[in-house]
Amino acid sequence: MKGAALYICHCGHNIAATVDVADVAKSFEGAPGVSVVRHYPYLCSRPGQELIKNDLKAGGISRVVIAACSPRMHEKTFRKAVESEGLNPYLFNHVNIREQCSWVHPERDEATAKAKELLRGGLERVRLQEPLYGSTAEVTPRALVVGGGPAGLSATAQLAGQGLEVVLCEREASLGGRAARVGRSFTEGGEVGPWLDKLIEKVYESDLVEVMTGAEVVGLEGAPGSFSVTMKTDSGQETRETGAVIIATGSSLYRPDDPEEGRPELGFGEDKRIITQEDFEGLLRGGELIAVDGAPVDAVAFLQCIGSRDKSAKGSHCSRICCMTSVRQAEDFKTRYPKARVDVIYMDLRAYARGAEEAYEAAGRRGVVFRRGSASEIFKDGEERVVAFEDTLNGEAARLKTDLVVLACGARPREDVREVSRLFGAAQGPDGFFQEAHPKLRPSETASDGVYLAGACQAPKTIDEAVTSGRAAAAKAALPLLRGWTPIDPVVAEIDDLACVGCGLCAAACPFGAISPMTHRAVMRVNPALCKGCGACSAACPSKAATLKHFRPDQLLAEVAAFSS
Repeated sequence: MKGAALYICHCGHNIAATVDVADVAKSFEGAPGVSVVRHYPYLCSRPGQELIKNDLKAGGISRVVIAACSPRMHEKTFRKAVESEGLNPYLFNHVNIREQCSWVHPERDEATAKAKELLRGGLERVRLQEPLYGSTAEVTPRALVVGGGPAGLSATAQLAGQGLEVVLCEREASLGGRAARVGRSFTEGGEVGPWLDKLIEKVYESDLVEVMTGAEVVGLEGAPGSFSVTMKTDSGQETRETGAVIIATGSSLYRPDDPEEGRPELGFGEDKRIITQEDFEGLLRGGELIAVDGAPVDAVAFLQCIGSRDKSAKGSHCSRICCMTSVRQAEDFKTRYPKARVDVIYMDLRAYARGAEEAYEAAGRRGVVFRRGSASEIFKDGEERVVAFEDTLNGEAARLKTDLVVLACGARPREDVREVSRLFGAAQGPDGFFQEAHPKLRPSETASDGVYLAGACQAPKTIDEAVTSGRAAAAKAALPLLRGWTPIDPVVAEIDDLACVGCGLCAAACPFGAISPMTHRAVMRVNPALCKGCGACSAACPSKAATLKHFRPDQLLAEVAAFSS
């Protein structure tokens, strides 16, 4: 008769130093329904996995329980191991005796006793677990890219280069985003304009790309791999079917004259000689002679962190690119006008990109003065502007006279970020920008399958960082599009039609929109392609009709009952 196999991992000294694993193993030898009991130094290692596989090959095992580290670390590892020998991966139970036992209990006897209880619960639960089988859904081989800046253009060009159809949706009348207003960049190795024009031309020339300017996404229906997207254009609403969505909507800039969180003491909007970095970029690109209000500019002061790193406002984050932009603009201006005076008032200069540190040093050699401080006010003194600031190196108040003040305004999430977040199911981080699923393991993905992130909508980025993230999102989105199918996890909610009263509380609780009422009956139904197995519906259901596969009440209660036995 087949029974359960029980394996206990030492995890080096992480578990074995506190838990007496040999004693734990011995306590389960000969237990009813247990056919194999083993302990091993590192079960996640190749020899450890081979140990499990060899036992499965020998036969006599119908269930597997592994006591080791957190399931977040190696649950998938062990599932693949048992599945490779023909055992359904959902007939395996992972018990955490590291984070939940050895790491939190210094007393060896207590930790060992608790490990036995956790294993006893895991054993009782695995006996009630059932085989589950994943499925697949067909994927529409077309991608939607929302946003036509460097990130969106790069993603579009890469997808089209792989032979995939792309719909590029841009709400403005032209492509390029804010990069179209940038003259020179460290990271692109010179002028941005020619590079950007070439990229836009490449997108327009592709037969696989449909460019929709002046268009905005207003609706999204369907499931991962099969979205129906509605866009509002000048001629009305249009719908496109797509298998993946890349959000590349970019960011906006802080406005010092904002009625809610502006800084009126800086005088922006009232004085033509107090401008933003973007305005100054236009002056640099406009011609050889830089003049404002008809008068030449012989002195410029750059003020950093305007709307950024301000804990009293929404912009407590660092906008990353402002320092490098000021360094480049200061160097460009000083190169053009060697006799002009240029000052940069900063809190912390963060010139991290390739070539930025060299530009900072070059600017200093040309005579640009970098003053560590924080500006508090700007006022007029005749024809000059006076910047009042605190010199944080000596702790004294200081004043600086200049002809022109350039405000380095920080990047902010776009004004429609909440609506876009709701539309695509893309979560926002504490700073308001879109949050990736995992910063290292899934940097281009969102919590919603089939929806990806690229560019400055995720965080402030340089042009080359935006390009890289656009290509990364395209590479990730291309996988299911080229393959033609996407997997559906079997751990999803299910609803008992006989117990369901159609109250709709489960649908209200579902954060993924996976539950809706059936058209011909007053009961709810689950769309497995949208369900993420979070269990919110199960907790909200008053009639106990909604349950979660692999986490049914009888399975969980059996585990809990074993703890108290």
